[in-house]
Amino acid sequence: MTKFGRRNFLRAASIIPGAGLLAESATAPREILQPRKGPIYGRHYLPSTPEQVRWGYVPSLASEPVLRMRSGETVTIDTVSHEGILEDQGRDPVAYFQEHGVSRADVLQDAVAIARDYSRTTRNFDVDGPHVVTGPIHVDGARPGDVLKVEMLSLMPRVPYGVVSSRHGKGALARTSSGGAPDGITLDEVMPPVGTDGRPTGHPTRYGNVSVFTPVRRGRGVLKRGRSKEVTFPLNPFMGIMGVAFAGASGLTDPALNSIPPTRGGGNIDINLLGVGATFYLPVFAEGALFYTGDPHHAMGGGEVALTAMEGSLRATFRLTVCRPGDAPSVAFRYPFGETDEAWLPIGLSDPDGSQNGQVNDLDVAMRRAVVNALDFLEHDQGMDRAVAYAYLSAATNFEVSQVVDRTTGVHGVIRKEHF
Repeated sequence: MTKFGRRNFLRAASIIPGAGLLAESATAPREILQPRKGPIYGRHYLPSTPEQVRWGYVPSLASEPVLRMRSGETVTIDTVSHEGILEDQGRDPVAYFQEHGVSRADVLQDAVAIARDYSRTTRNFDVDGPHVVTGPIHVDGARPGDVLKVEMLSLMPRVPYGVVSSRHGKGALARTSSGGAPDGITLDEVMPPVGTDGRPTGHPTRYGNVSVFTPVRRGRGVLKRGRSKEVTFPLNPFMGIMGVAFAGASGLTDPALNSIPPTRGGGNIDINLLGVGATFYLPVFAEGALFYTGDPHHAMGGGEVALTAMEGSLRATFRLTVCRPGDAPSVAFRYPFGETDEAWLPIGLSDPDGSQNGQVNDLDVAMRRAVVNALDFLEHDQGMDRAVAYAYLSAATNFEVSQVVDRTTGVHGVIRKEHF
């Protein structure tokens, strides 16, 4: 087991690249970032208490905000990872992380409180989304037809560890609902292996799911690849869930609000380029926009194939600004759109309505929509002839798989600004 103390965290956190823009110290928190401890850069601060989160669901168009702020102001949110608190892990983060050498003092207090005290809804592990969703935030002046501009100013890991999980029936290599193998692979190639599937027991801790504890050392995630060998990879913190209220609902657990599939309101968008310095544009559907966030990631490969990223809690600071026509990419007034210093990111989803009206997870559909949104952006915002833009995309733009595991699949284009 690996022991984690504050000295080791300082050593790890101090060299995490790109962890913050607001201040140099943003890259070097001097302690485990318990609620209200350590640097908080936003004008507003929002903790993740059991009363201010939704576990497995996102806010609806009629949700009451937990915070109100003006357009252009900043907010720091202490987000909480679901990994380590879920039912198949025992719903006891102290016990779960202590099994991996983490001391009680280095387990986040808000994670403990949510696992122990959350009671807004009755949890159903087999139906609910896994994510701890914080919000919503009302942004003054936002109204349907506007765009909410979300700027990522700082993303600080709150702890020097994370978890990567693979669960039966989910992920790129999952068995189908009928028990067979999906197209392209055999049952022997399903992951986790079919013989370890304990879902018929009805007890999540006996499902045979695989959660891989992932410590951070010298700014890199560490996984064992043999008895004495390791594979390490750089951290790249970003928020998997950023969204605005999109759907009406009959209750807190209406399927239209499930946190797993992304929608035209954003949500579980899982684009690993949306780290510090990036901007995410969201079409507004409700008064005040009702912004929410969750699913913090320390690192994720494109596709997120096993089901989860390296999941780990982050302290995220955003600037939220209301945009009117001319202030944001034209596509963003009807569809999520991303931007980094180097590129524009048109996005395509296989089913932009999420859990409403049936679920479509065809990656080809997501690809086509990403191309159409890219063409619309190049034609209407960059002044290109549409046929020339189509040729340009084919010659010079990469289209990347965002994720294939959120029921609704995603693809995003990477249009390099240097070309323009």
